Amino acid sequence: MRTKKIAILGSTGSIGTQTLDVIKKDGDIQVLGLTTHVNIELLEEQIEVFSPQVVGVFNSDKAIELQRKLKQKGSKVEVITGIEGLITVATLSEAEMIVTAVVGMIGLLPTIEAIKAGKTIALANKETLVTAGELVMNLAKKYNTPILPVDSEHSAIFQCLRGNEATSISRLILTASGGPFRDYTKEQLREVTVEQALKHPNWVMGSKITIDSATLMNKGLEVIEAKYLFDVEASQIDVVVHKESIIHSMVEYKDGSTIAQLGVPDMRHPIAYALYYPERKEAEYIHRLDWTKLSALSFSPPKKDLFPCLDLAYEALKIGGTMPTVLNATNEIVVESFLKKHLPFNEIPTIIHNAMEKHICINSPSLDDILKSDEWAREWSRKKVEACWQKL
Repeated sequence: MRTKKIAILGSTGSIGTQTLDVIKKDGDIQVLGLTTHVNIELLEEQIEVFSPQVVGVFNSDKAIELQRKLKQKGSKVEVITGIEGLITVATLSEAEMIVTAVVGMIGLLPTIEAIKAGKTIALANKETLVTAGELVMNLAKKYNTPILPVDSEHSAIFQCLRGNEATSISRLILTASGGPFRDYTKEQLREVTVEQALKHPNWVMGSKITIDSATLMNKGLEVIEAKYLFDVEASQIDVVVHKESIIHSMVEYKDGSTIAQLGVPDMRHPIAYALYYPERKEAEYIHRLDWTKLSALSFSPPKKDLFPCLDLAYEALKIGGTMPTVLNATNEIVVESFLKKHLPFNEIPTIIHNAMEKHICINSPSLDDILKSDEWAREWSRKKVEACWQKL
């Protein structure tokens, strides 16, 4: 088998480290580039194991520190920094595939440049399509660039669609675990702590996406992403709470049949599926379902009254234009503030809703419109959080 050459944006995060785990176990993929935001200690370990040509460290001070350490070791690995560093790694000439595993809006520009460079995109950065879905998918069509979903839900839908016509879709059904607070009351949600919110019942994920799962915003962002990935209407995308996280998502077809993708909650499966697509690679390291012990699969509607972020995402998608950008940017700020204990859990959807009400939406936005709307939402949200913090 020919060795595939890839680069990973966000190699020290949850998806990035699991991607490298898959690569290490299989041994037939060459890693040409890696990036991190500030975690140079882990990046240094990854350099030792995978010997990339170049690494990007977004934080310039940390980049200088890593460069000094590598020089002392006699390493010839190139260290670059900033958004230019991410773009350089995303467009490495020899790399065939770019795994975009960075968290947040920061993944947009490198992904766009990777698409223009003709790289296959293994997309784990949902914010890319949330903030600029139409623009990005149009670019992918223009440059004939495949976008392979890595999120477990979108990978499941992608697998369920294989061999079937998109025109035969009735609806896409995204499953949600419901997060750690699915059985809470409104009163209990007022007292939620950061430590509680970071204890996801089924998945091991980074802190930002774990909080998004707790508010159901993660599912809302996935709804927006699914609309652009699979070219369906918002009305064709439903969400159902499935607390066991065994069914990762489903596709209902016009003839009434439903195809579901099942497996243990392990992100290495959708990662491996994207890395080796269209083949299915043997993966002995992934546990199999034991059907003799699987006594029940439960389903229920999401509690939208307790978790309004899901409806806010649907509303942003319905309005379109720059509204999903504002939804995403505000969410990034309020989640960061909650993690710093500067904002109560139940204020997260309130500030997002307020930002959406304040924003003057731009239809059919350019990339510049998207970036400016993102900047506006962040500035507005920080001021709102600061006012809230002063009242605590």
